[in-house]
Amino acid sequence: MEKIIKLTGVLSALGEIPEPPEQLYMEGTLPPADIKLLAVVGSRKLSGYGKDCCEKLIEGLMGYPISIISGLAIGMDTIAHKAALRAGLHTVAIPGSGLSRSVLHPHSNRRLADEIINTGGCLLTEYEPEYPAGIHTFPKRNRIMAGLAQAVLIIEAGERSGTLITARLATEYNRDVLVVPGSIFSPNSAGTNRLLSQGATPITSSDNLLVALGFDTSENTEKNRTLDLADLSLLERDIIELLSVEPLPRDELINSLEASVSEINTALSVLEIKNIITETLGELRLN
Repeated sequence: MEKIIKLTGVLSALGEIPEPPEQLYMEGTLPPADIKLLAVVGSRKLSGYGKDCCEKLIEGLMGYPISIISGLAIGMDTIAHKAALRAGLHTVAIPGSGLSRSVLHPHSNRRLADEIINTGGCLLTEYEPEYPAGIHTFPKRNRIMAGLAQAVLIIEAGERSGTLITARLATEYNRDVLVVPGSIFSPNSAGTNRLLSQGATPITSSDNLLVALGFDTSENTEKNRTLDLADLSLLERDIIELLSVEPLPRDELINSLEASVSEINTALSVLEIKNIITETLGELRLN
């Protein structure tokens, strides 16, 4: 692994933050200086909704010069790295430990770390190779993630989630804070919904993400793609069937379905993330 001293190229953004790392250790290949860096973070105890959102949003970035940064942790970090690999995107993993496989945290993601390197991505840390993870290493790691990225996307965070530390740091570093809205019934969304009330940018589609990163999406043909019902749950298909007849207010749609309000609202959020439906003027409609 290579020891890096100078914060140049894609790493130059770290020179802008308070207490920048004095040294970095890197294994693999750094992204080029002109690529957009998006940090993706969220709950370690993610829900099915959070997983679907993360995978769908990153899938929609395929073909763009974007690198996905995350912390290699169990939960949302793992999903983000794997989604980036499937989409053919560069990804940077910043663990809260050294890079030696004997201490790399978590041990369960050692194979994922190797896959990231073998597909052109990289591992990056300020800790010496044999330095173990500890309670104090993760907040320090988060400052590197927030400092390196142009924007930070947060998908699910509880009221006291450590993910909110990264959001606060991103704000302090003048980085864009992007947030996926969540169900008001889910404790996993308490932190993210609070960030939205404080002015974070809501993200409900890959196009939203691309615009936030400075890309022109006027020629994006995503809406013209054939809808593959096989990728949808039975409840999502029922919603599409109802909306294919006519737009409906949310309450009327809920009353027409045999599912709980929480399940329906989650399904509606997923369909919005997938850019299949939109809620405008108090009515839900197909795109």
